[in-house]
Amino acid sequence: MTSEKKRTRLYSRRGDLGETSLAFGPRVGKDHRRIVLSGALEELSAQIGWVRALEVDPDVDRVLKRLLFRIHEVQTEVLSVTPAKLAVKLVVENDIRAIERVIDVWDAKLNPAPKSLIPGGCKTGAAIQIARTLCRRAERRACALLRFDPSFSPRVGAWLNRVGDLLWVLARFENSRLNFREESFSACEDDPDLF
Repeated sequence: MTSEKKRTRLYSRRGDLGETSLAFGPRVGKDHRRIVLSGALEELSAQIGWVRALEVDPDVDRVLKRLLFRIHEVQTEVLSVTPAKLAVKLVVENDIRAIERVIDVWDAKLNPAPKSLIPGGCKTGAAIQIARTLCRRAERRACALLRFDPSFSPRVGAWLNRVGDLLWVLARFENSRLNFREESFSACEDDPDLF
């Protein structure tokens, strides 16, 4: 006889009235600042997943895959009211420095950026730029949470700030790799009669 593993339902119905649970914490509204930040991180993860589904450079893909793993860890920290008690991996200063080192490696492969660069270019470059804007949204949510809850670590916002910079550099690399010329907003002055 074969025994079937009992499936757990995907839905619990516990959030139907606009509440959800923090990790080993209280139930809170789905508009709680921790939940909103977690949602912004989820949006960022989904966009990075979309970038990886495109034909991105294998080395860029490796960086993005690692970034997805770290975002998941950061999300766990965000959802934990007492992360130290739960042995949750916290963002530390070395994590921020590590991102800076990766930025420096990729930036060294590029020409200096023109001032006021227009986002876009190739499909992967444009998709990474969307991820960058979602990262900036998550960073703003982290700032809002820190103002509301001073016990929340300021390193999360700092880490997200560096991740936004990293995504900027990776988008530029993809455009360079696929020979898409970078444009600046000053180039828009070439056609002032358009509107």
